[in-house]
Amino acid sequence: MTKPGEKKLAHLFQPGKIGKFETKNRVKYGACCVSNYNTRDGFITERELARTKVIAGTGSGIITNQGAYPDPKGEGKAYFRQIALFDDKFMPQFEKIAGYIHDNGGVAIQQILHAGRYGGIDLGYCIQPSVVPQTLPHFRPPREVSKEDIRQMVKEHAEAARRAVRAGFDGVEITSFMGYLLANFNSKFTNQRTDEYGGSVENRGRFMRELIYAIKDSIGEEHPLVVRLNGAELMDRWGGNSEDECFELMQMAGKSGLDMISVTVGWQEAPVSSIGRDVPPGHWNRLAARAKKLLPDIPIAFGVRLPDPVMANECIEKGDFDFWEVCRPLLADPELVRKAAEDRLDEVRPCLGDMLCLSRLFRDLPYLCTCNPALGHEVEPEYHIKPAAVKKKIMVIGAGPAGMEFAINAVKRGHEVTIFEKGDSLGGNLASYAAHDLANPEDLQKLLAQYKKMVEKLGIEVRLNTEVNPKLMRSILHKFDVAVVATGARIDLGGVPAAEQQGLVISALDAAAGNARLGSKVVVLGGGKIGLVLAEFLKTKGVDVTIVEKAKRIGEDVIPAWKWRHTSWVGGLKIPVLTGSGAQKIAGEGVTVINEKGEESFVAADTVIAAAPRKSNQELAQELEFMVDELHMIGDAVSPRGLYQAIHEGYRLGMRI
Repeated sequence: MTKPGEKKLAHLFQPGKIGKFETKNRVKYGACCVSNYNTRDGFITERELARTKVIAGTGSGIITNQGAYPDPKGEGKAYFRQIALFDDKFMPQFEKIAGYIHDNGGVAIQQILHAGRYGGIDLGYCIQPSVVPQTLPHFRPPREVSKEDIRQMVKEHAEAARRAVRAGFDGVEITSFMGYLLANFNSKFTNQRTDEYGGSVENRGRFMRELIYAIKDSIGEEHPLVVRLNGAELMDRWGGNSEDECFELMQMAGKSGLDMISVTVGWQEAPVSSIGRDVPPGHWNRLAARAKKLLPDIPIAFGVRLPDPVMANECIEKGDFDFWEVCRPLLADPELVRKAAEDRLDEVRPCLGDMLCLSRLFRDLPYLCTCNPALGHEVEPEYHIKPAAVKKKIMVIGAGPAGMEFAINAVKRGHEVTIFEKGDSLGGNLASYAAHDLANPEDLQKLLAQYKKMVEKLGIEVRLNTEVNPKLMRSILHKFDVAVVATGARIDLGGVPAAEQQGLVISALDAAAGNARLGSKVVVLGGGKIGLVLAEFLKTKGVDVTIVEKAKRIGEDVIPAWKWRHTSWVGGLKIPVLTGSGAQKIAGEGVTVINEKGEESFVAADTVIAAAPRKSNQELAQELEFMVDELHMIGDAVSPRGLYQAIHEGYRLGMRI
């Protein structure tokens, strides 16, 4: 029976085809690079198997397993815990993964990932077509490969592909995404050879063609080969390929006998963003449409910064591409495809594009997701929703992300929960933060909307405009077994010099909430994420803004993969920044600033926004200590941090209480 969402998204849920294989829908789960859940010597762990079992059950028509490096030396190894496929000894667990995918009706594809310029993590060097110095210091110095090396790499790719098929995978995928080996040969930035593998686009594409021919010979025509190729490198600063050259290579690949092209965008070294939430959803769709027009007879998969199944359905209907390739949105919510099929898109937990996953991955840590606390913990029973041993009546104090995350999961386990919120709406300070976000406010707003939907759906009682204090508690004593304090944090105005003029200094939280009138010249004290978001937003509205930050750098509390974005915005907007500095005096004319050398300067201002220091609202927890059986604190009430910690702490407490 056709489900209601399948009717609305008829093109997304129609059958597809890759090679000889029929797919149940037009969704391809992308490999998402690597998880870093595995062993240092390339073996798949139980943690990875548990995660992959969840991925296999997403309902995607095609499932691509994460990239395995194909060479015994480890020159292709990009991450400490990347899986390997250079020997038969690795095959048993690949067989399990292929089985999981087939058990759920999916077509199983194994990605082969040789990192090239970004590889050799255990070796202290990397290999490239040419010796081109690294632009990012954490990568290894390069060695140029010989023709003999090239022949060996092609052979190793073909042998790894054969192992994947022998392990039960239906096909294989090779990737140039993010600047890996295939991209290194294709790009004139890293390929400056003068032999038959370098120079013209035709010659630079020779390695790619040889890979395709060798792999197809190895696995047979009955097993499909997918190649991920850049529609745009975004490497103009370094002399990389133009978009026209990218598509010339794509056309070359299409004539070489592959079965699907996955269109990707960007390199790790690219100085502009490709997949973060600062890129509007659908921004890169034109690249997929160009690929489809260029290669009408080859299935095109695409999903770069396209998190919306409705948009994907429209693109398939228009003929822009054939398969919606999804990765991070399915990490954020593995039920995305099923919820879309059941017309429950308002219940989807969105991918925020905040790059927590990549921030951890690029530091060789297992990746996690801000919005999905269970990711990476699927193997642990305590991260699964189970009926509570004792059903309790719980009061949650504070309706920010931590409080709502806890409440939703506690109710799912059978507890009775009431949320108390002193404000007039759910969401806490996140709503104000989202409204000023230069990246893409809709992402954060979708998260808030999803929380509100689930609170409503689960019938959680909410008492707005209700401040919990000892007096209120005494009136409801013994009505609740548990109190969860999720009261967040505030700006500690006591940590800011007293202003000579009343009303000159305001809290960043009041400014974000629209509870204060701002002047035309603003000094923001604190260059952390709250101060940066406000300063950037105000500057776009024509306000003269200066940031004063005590640390040596701005963005010290920002997720690593986002620091550069704020630095770029601040620079692009020409916002003056005084680092290593603090406010010494605040008067009606402005702020006297003193730096770490003891030097004074004056910044004119008619409004001073205090965005630091942040202080946890813990006083209530102390007052409630002997007024309730169980007392817990979560989120910023414990320590001022961020959204990721708030959601994860709310989830973990909800799972165990």
